[in-house]
Amino acid sequence: MTASNSRRTFLKNTLLASGGLVIGVNWLTGCQNASSDAALTMPKEWFNFNAYLKIGENGVVTIFTPNPEFGQNVMTSMPMIVAEELDVDWKNVLVEMAPFDTVKFPGGPFGQFTGGSRGIMSKWEPLRNAGAAAKHMLKEAAAQAWQVPAAEITTSAGVLKHEKSGKSAGYGEMASAAAKIPVPEKPTLKEIKDFKLISQSQKNVRGKEIVTGKPLFGVDYKVDGMLIAMIAQPPAFGMKLKSVDDSAAKAMPGIKDVFTIKAYNDGYEKNMFDVNAFPELVAVVGNSTWEVMQAKKALKIEWEPIAAYSETVAGFAGKQTVNVPAGLESSTDHHAKMEALAAKPGKVVRRNGDPEAAFKKAAKVIERSYSCPHLAHNCMEPMNFFADVKGDKVKVAGPLQAPGIIEGTLAARMGIPVENIEIEFTRMGGGFGRRAYSHYLVEAALISQKVNAPVKLMYSREDDMANGVYRPAYHAVYRAALDENNQLLAFHVKAGGIPESPLHADRFPAGAIDNYLAEDWKMDSNITVGAFRAPRSNFIAGAEQSFLDELAEAMGKDPIEFRLELLKRAKENPVGEKNDYDAARYAGVLELVREKSGWGKTPVAAGVSRGVAAYFCHASYAAHVLDLTMENGKPVVQKVTSAIDCGIVVNPDAAANMTEGAVTDGIGNALYGEMTFKAGAPDKTNFDKYRIIRMSEAPKAIDVHFVKNEIAPTGMGEPPFPPIFGALANALYKATGKRVYRQPFLGERAVMG
Repeated sequence: MTASNSRRTFLKNTLLASGGLVIGVNWLTGCQNASSDAALTMPKEWFNFNAYLKIGENGVVTIFTPNPEFGQNVMTSMPMIVAEELDVDWKNVLVEMAPFDTVKFPGGPFGQFTGGSRGIMSKWEPLRNAGAAAKHMLKEAAAQAWQVPAAEITTSAGVLKHEKSGKSAGYGEMASAAAKIPVPEKPTLKEIKDFKLISQSQKNVRGKEIVTGKPLFGVDYKVDGMLIAMIAQPPAFGMKLKSVDDSAAKAMPGIKDVFTIKAYNDGYEKNMFDVNAFPELVAVVGNSTWEVMQAKKALKIEWEPIAAYSETVAGFAGKQTVNVPAGLESSTDHHAKMEALAAKPGKVVRRNGDPEAAFKKAAKVIERSYSCPHLAHNCMEPMNFFADVKGDKVKVAGPLQAPGIIEGTLAARMGIPVENIEIEFTRMGGGFGRRAYSHYLVEAALISQKVNAPVKLMYSREDDMANGVYRPAYHAVYRAALDENNQLLAFHVKAGGIPESPLHADRFPAGAIDNYLAEDWKMDSNITVGAFRAPRSNFIAGAEQSFLDELAEAMGKDPIEFRLELLKRAKENPVGEKNDYDAARYAGVLELVREKSGWGKTPVAAGVSRGVAAYFCHASYAAHVLDLTMENGKPVVQKVTSAIDCGIVVNPDAAANMTEGAVTDGIGNALYGEMTFKAGAPDKTNFDKYRIIRMSEAPKAIDVHFVKNEIAPTGMGEPPFPPIFGALANALYKATGKRVYRQPFLGERAVMG
C-alpha cells in the first residue's frame, strides 16, 4: 500500500506538457486527485490517466475518483483524503470519475469495486499515499530550485514556502521540475491531529448537477445512431423459454429486429456475481423505447418448466456446488418449510460451554421465532446499459458496482480478451448490491453484437422487479435459559433461509455468555437472491435485538444496561477466541446513544414510546433510539437518535446522510417491505403494489452522532441499516404491548403476540 514506483517506472509513466505534472501512483494504493485554484483558469492541457494525480502548469489539480458512485458520495470523500495529504485548498479542487482500468488500478476484481462498505476503508492508505507522494516531490523540486533543505519547506493551500529565505511558489510553478524527482516508496503521512480537511463537512461535488437534472446516469447515456432494446423474460421462476412467434412484433413500426440471446456459453463456470435466473431471453430492438415496448407486447412466447440442476460457482470461500430445484415455488410453502427446518437440528457452527445441560436445569426458557420475506432492491433507476460492439472491440457504459468481476464474464461470453473491453462508469441511481449482478451488461453487449449497432438496453420496472436477485427470506429461533433468580444461564440461536443462513455465529452476544450454541441451515430455491444492503445482517440484527429486549424485560433489566453488562463480560472475560467484534467500541455507541437521547434521564413526551437497538457489521458499530407515537392505529416515527463508530469520519455530511438514508430505508422495509410468490411468479411488479416508505412517513427528525477516535475509517453505508429494524420493533412493543416477530410489521401476515 505504498507508492513504490522506481524513477525509471515513474519517468515512463510521466507525461510533461505545458509545464504540467502527472504523478503515477501504484494503485494497490492509488486514486486520482485534482485540485484547482479558484482564481486560476484551466490549464492548456490535461493528462487524463487512471491512478494519477494531475497538476497543470498554472497549479490546477484534478482528482479522479476510482470507485463507482451510487449516492454514498465517494466522489467527494475520496478526493478529500488525497487533498488533505497534498495540502491543497478544497474549494479549488476539481473531481472527475476515473474510467475502469485494471492495469492502472490494480487490486484484482475488487480494485474498483463499490460494495460491502469497503470504499473508504480499503482506499484510506492508498489515497493518503497518493497525496503525500505528490507533496514530497513538489517539496524536493522546490528545495533544489531554491538550494535549501526540503525539510524547511512548508506547504499550504497549494503553495510551497521557505520561511528563512522568504521564497514561495505555487504547485504549478514546480510541476515540471517535480517530474524529475523519484517517487518516494513510503511518503511521510500527516499526523491525524494535523488534519485540516478530513472530518470537516463538504458538500457533494455533484450536488448541483444532480438537482439541476444534468445527464449523469445510465438512463441518460446516448450516442448518435443508438438503438433501444428491451427483453422478455419468463413470467415465473422455475420456467424457461420454449418458443417464440415474433412475426407480429417484427412488422411493427420502428422495430429493427427480434431474437433470442443466451447470457452464458455452455459449460461456463459462474462466479458469485453471475446470478441470473433467466439466462435465455427474447430481445426486441428498435428506434425508441415506446415502439419497443409496444412490440414486446405483440410477442407470442411459450414457456416451459426447468429441470433441476446443479452448478459450480466460484465465490469468496472458493468453489461451491449450488443446487437449483425444479418447480414453481410459493411464499406460503416457503414459510411452512422454513418452520419445519427450524424445528430440526441444524449444523452447529459455534458451541461454548454446555448449553444443552444449562437448558435442562433452567427454571424458565424463553423461545421466540422471527421471520422475514424476500425483498426487491427497487433501485429508482431500473437496470440499463449501453453497448457498442465492433468486431472484437466492446465499449459498454452504465451503472454497475463490480466492473472487475463482470469484465471476465463478458470476455468469456464474447470470446474476446479483456484488453479489448472498455467499461465506462455512469452514476448509479441506486445500488446496494443489485448492480453488482451485472448480467444486463452482458445482455446489452450481445444485443449490440447481433444488430451491429450501438444499443441501450432498458429494463422496465416490471422487468426489473420480476428478475430476481432479491434479499433472501430468513427464519431464526432464539432461546434463552434463566435460573430461578432470572439470571441468564444459556443462549441458543438457530437460523436459516432461502437459500442461505443469515447467522453470524461469532458476533455479539457470542463471547458474552458461558453456555452458547449457534446452529444454521438453508433451503435450496430457484428464486435468485443476492446481496441486499448489509447482507444477512439486515434480518438477523432485528431478530437478535428484539429478542435481547424481550430477554432484558424477563430479567427485570433496562435494555441498554443489559446489553452493556454483556459487553462488559465480553471485554473483561470473553468466552471463546473467535469473537469478531470489539466489545469496548460496541459499548461505546450504546453509551453515546444513551447520552444523546437522554435515555432513562430525560422524560419522553406523553404518548411517545422508545425502542433501542445496536449492531456490529462491516467493521463498524451503530446504535439507534427510536421514538414513535401511534396515530389512528399506525406508528409515526417522531425521532431517531443515532450513534455511529466508523473510525475517522472523512466527511461528516456524507456520513450523516448515509445514516439518515439507512434509518429511513430500514423503517420502510421493516413496516412494509415484502416480495411474495405464487406459482413461481412475484405478485408485485411495480410500486402500485410493492409498498415502500413515503416522504410523509419518514422520521420527523434524525439526530446523528459519531464516536470520535483515530481509528482508520471502517464501513459506513451499511452498518446503520440493520439495527433500525430492532429499534422499531422494540418501540412498537412499548407502544402497543405486543411484540412483532414477522416482517413486514404492518403486513397482512405479520405475527404479533
